This record gives sequence, structure tokens and C-alpha cells, in this order.
Amino acid sequence: MNTKISLLAIIEILSSLSIGVIILFITYKTLKFIGRKKYDIQHNNQAYSIFMASILFSVGFMVSSVLQPILSSFRILSTTHGDTSGFILSFLGYGALYVFIAFSSAIVISLVGISIYSWLTPIDEFKEIKDNNIGVAIIVSSIIVTLIIMSKSGVTLLIESIIPYPMAPPR
Repeated sequence: MNTKISLLAIIEILSSLSIGVIILFITYKTLKFIGRKKYDIQHNNQAYSIFMASILFSVGFMVSSVLQPILSSFRILSTTHGDTSGFILSFLGYGALYVFIAFSSAIVISLVGISIYSWLTPIDEFKEIKDNNIGVAIIVSSIIVTLIIMSKSGVTLLIESIIPYPMAPPR
């Protein structure tokens, strides 16, 4: 059994679970708070639940793009750092940066996409969602998910550009 590969697998599983639960919990609580305070959306609003589900899926999908860069950073940092504490701190720092970029990108892409869509249409989508219009919620949710799917590779490339590759010696 290759212990380095086993360790990487365990780290990937634990990272995915911990990052996923924390990010989705924060997103859910934030959306619930905004819906209740800013739009006065009640607990049993199915349209808002559909909208929240699309945001949660989109955030999870975008944040899933950090797994490969995190593993690449782990491999690189494990060969370049001599002391364990420096390795762990560097690894956690890069991981947190990658997650922050993916999370922020998902939120910004969703907000900008919905803002532009709302500006282009004659109806107020958030008022319709508040009024429990499920059709509008499905359309808005589809737009959010589609924009995230289309932009995930660009965000992944941005994150990969930050991986601490060792410098090649000059010729």
C-alpha cells in the first residue's frame, strides 16, 4: 500500500467534507437571513427554497473546483517544506485562499448574473419569488446554475495560477 496516496485520499475526503459543510452552512444561513430581513420571505416559501437550492448547488459546484489545486499544492509543499508546522500553515493558507476565491466567485457571478437578467426583463424577479412564484424561481435558478457551470473552468484556472510551483533554475 502506498501511504502517500492513502494520506492524500484521506486529506481529500476530510477536506471535501469539512469545507463543504462549513461553506454550505454559511451560505444557507446567510441566504435565510437575507430572505427574512431584506425581502420579508416567510419560512414556507417554496419559490425561495428553489432559489436557495440553486445558490447552494452553485456554491458547492464552484468550491469543488478547489480540490485539485489543493492537492497539487499539497504535493508541491510536501516536497519543498522541511518542517511540518511550516508545511501545515502553508497548506492551510493556500487552501483557505483557494476556497475564498471560489466562494466569492460563485456569489459574485450569481449576483451579477441575476442583476443583469432582472435589468433586462420587465418583471421584478425577487418580488415574484417573494410572492411564491415557482416558475420564476425555476428560471432564475436555472440561470444561476448555468452561469456557474459556464464560469467554473475560468475560476479553476485562476486558482491554479496561484499554485506555488517551484521556480526553475536559470539556464
